[in-house]
Amino acid sequence: MKIILVNERGGVSRSFNFGGLSKALLSLCLLGLPVGALWLGANMPASESDVFDARAVKAWNKALRKQQDQIQEADQQAREQLTALTVKLAEMQARLTRLDALGERLTTIAKLDEGEFQFGSVPAVGGPEDPGVSGASELPYQPPEFLEVIGDLSDQIEDRQMQLSTLDSLMARRQLQDEQFIAGRPITRGWMSSRYGYRTDPFSGRRSWHKGVDFAGKNGSDVVSVAAGVVTWAEDRYGYGQLVEINHGNGYKTRYGHNSELKVKLGDVVKKGQIIALMGSSGRSTGPHVHFEVYKNNRPVDPATYIRRTGR
Repeated sequence: MKIILVNERGGVSRSFNFGGLSKALLSLCLLGLPVGALWLGANMPASESDVFDARAVKAWNKALRKQQDQIQEADQQAREQLTALTVKLAEMQARLTRLDALGERLTTIAKLDEGEFQFGSVPAVGGPEDPGVSGASELPYQPPEFLEVIGDLSDQIEDRQMQLSTLDSLMARRQLQDEQFIAGRPITRGWMSSRYGYRTDPFSGRRSWHKGVDFAGKNGSDVVSVAAGVVTWAEDRYGYGQLVEINHGNGYKTRYGHNSELKVKLGDVVKKGQIIALMGSSGRSTGPHVHFEVYKNNRPVDPATYIRRTGR
């Protein structure tokens, strides 16, 4: 193969001769140029704007998936909280029902005035409208929200608890008054052998003042407190023998003398009807009996008035 190159100016020409191998290499180079151009076009990187758009779309998709997961998690938590609040509301309603039933029962037991404690009705409330809120009465009605319902129910329970607390205080006070109410005899068995007032002294035979009443009975019989109180004396005392003195409050105290054995000690709190001693004949006594005295504001009074009382 022979190639001739001609110069345009001088007309000088130059020729080249190619052998078989040279012709094959030249043909391969000429054919490879378009193929190489196509390959470079297909493998060149995209423009900068195309790359940015692809990355942004990928990032947005990832953010959206994350937000969807968060929304699903928040929805699940809200459902769980709603279920818990529903259960709590049911528990509060049941508790309120029990409080109402208990309050009505206690009101009946305490024999309070009808209408003083109304556990079965809504607590009475009211008050003048605030003039500072213009058009408040014309506002459209809005149904209470779930949390407001729970708040109202909680307020009702608190109101019931306050009523029950007041009722409990009244009953405790009444029970204390009943316990402190001096009434009845200081013995369970026996008879009145000497009354309050002037009498003939069994030792001197002279007319003397008797500050209490005597109850005779069997030696060792029970001596009981006629009211609740605190023991202020529990030992031997001149003339009384083995003596028990009880302070009942409100200026009242009682004495039980001539006992054979004491069942209480100084400072003990005793109940009404509690055994405080055993009947005997200690001190200035002619036989087994109980010398019973009642003091009001440190002055002896006739015990017969309190003995004839009926318990509250």
